[in-house]
Amino acid sequence: MGLAANIRRDLKFAAGLRRLLQRIKPIALDSNVLVCDDFEEAVDKFGDNIAIEDEHRSLTYRDLDGMANRYAHWARSRNLRRTDVIGLVMTNRVEYLAAWMGFCKAGIPTALINTNLTGQALAHCLNIAGVAVVVADEETWTKCEEARPFVTRTMMLWVLGLKDADEVSERRGLDNAVRSGSSVRPNRSIRDGITNRDTALYIYTSGTTGLPKAARIHHARARTYMRAFAGCTESTPTDRIFNVLPLYHSTGGLVGVGPAFLNGGRLVLRRKFSASSFWNDVNASGATMFVYIGELCRYLVNCPEQEGERGHKIRLAFGNGLRPDVWPEFQQRFAIPQILEFYGSTEGNVSLFNFDGKQGAIGRVPKFLKKQINIRLVAFDVDTEQPIRNPNGLVAEASVGEIGEAIGQIGDDIRHDFSGYADKAASEKKILTDVFQRGDRWFRTGDLMRQDSEGYFYFVDRIGDTFRWKGENVSTAEVEQRLVDAPGVKEVIAYGVPVPGAEGKAGMVTLVVEGRFSAKEFAAYADEQLPHYARPVFVRLAKTLETTGTFKYRKVDLVADGFDPAKIDGQVYVRGGKSGYTKLTAEGFAAIQNGQNRL
Repeated sequence: MGLAANIRRDLKFAAGLRRLLQRIKPIALDSNVLVCDDFEEAVDKFGDNIAIEDEHRSLTYRDLDGMANRYAHWARSRNLRRTDVIGLVMTNRVEYLAAWMGFCKAGIPTALINTNLTGQALAHCLNIAGVAVVVADEETWTKCEEARPFVTRTMMLWVLGLKDADEVSERRGLDNAVRSGSSVRPNRSIRDGITNRDTALYIYTSGTTGLPKAARIHHARARTYMRAFAGCTESTPTDRIFNVLPLYHSTGGLVGVGPAFLNGGRLVLRRKFSASSFWNDVNASGATMFVYIGELCRYLVNCPEQEGERGHKIRLAFGNGLRPDVWPEFQQRFAIPQILEFYGSTEGNVSLFNFDGKQGAIGRVPKFLKKQINIRLVAFDVDTEQPIRNPNGLVAEASVGEIGEAIGQIGDDIRHDFSGYADKAASEKKILTDVFQRGDRWFRTGDLMRQDSEGYFYFVDRIGDTFRWKGENVSTAEVEQRLVDAPGVKEVIAYGVPVPGAEGKAGMVTLVVEGRFSAKEFAAYADEQLPHYARPVFVRLAKTLETTGTFKYRKVDLVADGFDPAKIDGQVYVRGGKSGYTKLTAEGFAAIQNGQNRL
């Protein structure tokens, strides 16, 4: 890249960072200006603008504020206080955002519960946040009732759209109770003493490897998410932000909301993502931006060509997790002028932004800003799943091009704050001490990355997903990216499985294929695309793959099944034979288990 191009790139990065920092600079941890105050400021400025529309209705900023005020007064009428937590188990709809914003006005934190959860998993989420009152809707309340036997405290359930016949002592209809409340803003004095350090929301990890953890989102973090993207997207009152992501996660519920609500634009909210109707809906709504997660983009790329997929008004797509192998086709096929990829975790203090749109990168930290941006990569041992320490006991920083774990220093300001989880023990597990000097504390992201000489960061894998085989580190993310284009393959999940008598873990993939699986073609493609140690030892075929509410695959169940044909509903193949892979029988499995067949 020439000097002039470098200068243009750096200026673009600096401009994006400046817009972001201007919006988050006013946030102070001890300030009493809360996330609902930011919203009220926007209401006062843009009262007559349409704030939000879903499939059924649209509301102006003033009307949405009035609805939020009714929820606030309802919560106060139930004698709920700031020490209580309200569980919100509701599908994407106008009332969702009005509810938690109203509870915020009343000084009460809200736990945003994944609507896909049932039974003990749902009860677990209610229990760990200490939820006693649950607000649900006609689509979700039966799941809450099914979870009731596992909830550790008495649970009062309030339901939008509940039929009179379904009312009982511990389950009541919410419509009339809220509608009869005042639309006037509650007195701000009811929030006296609450600062940005206090909890606004609980947002849960997606639970791809076990039960979800409740990340404590204090007001400062909620404000940072919303204000940062209101700044870096350059949204205006004329923009319409299309959002099909679940509001119970931070990307859909905060990142995708801030650019609309804080800048006077319109949030076009849909109940859920539909790949087949996505572009028709984008065009019909007049959307100018949309928020994504990477798997949404992959689904769209895998869809047949649709009418309107290029004739839209979209000028920016922003989000996270857009895979390097999907990015070029996604941007070119759908004619998207600009993509803003970012990196961040719900609970963490590490964030990155790719302001200049370099395909495949999750963000950039130029050398001249290294000290100002809170991220370091530290050398990492895949076997112990711990950072590597020097003889002096301190941690070694990863060199350029070397894969390392991303960490962020913990401190007492917005950039360095780590609010952690509802479970203090879970929070402590994420803290690394004595890193670059004695006594310092750093947040462990659990993500492996590498940085190139120009400062761009690239996601490699999650810790636990990367494994060692034949003395080499294998990135499951890289294996998936390479093999998703194999002949006949529609979906692929890669992971490591233990094998008796072998060091490390053997690579295994679960595939969803079109038509008949050709072991020979798949083996040839894997040989061409991957080094010998990264080629899958085992292949499992599945009709469908289970995902979380944000389309992430649940690897935990696949890892638990391993390569045992007796546990698997479907065919399992093992590397070897003339075709490259042969079907694994019970006898073949036993031979591997007792060491007769060495892999």
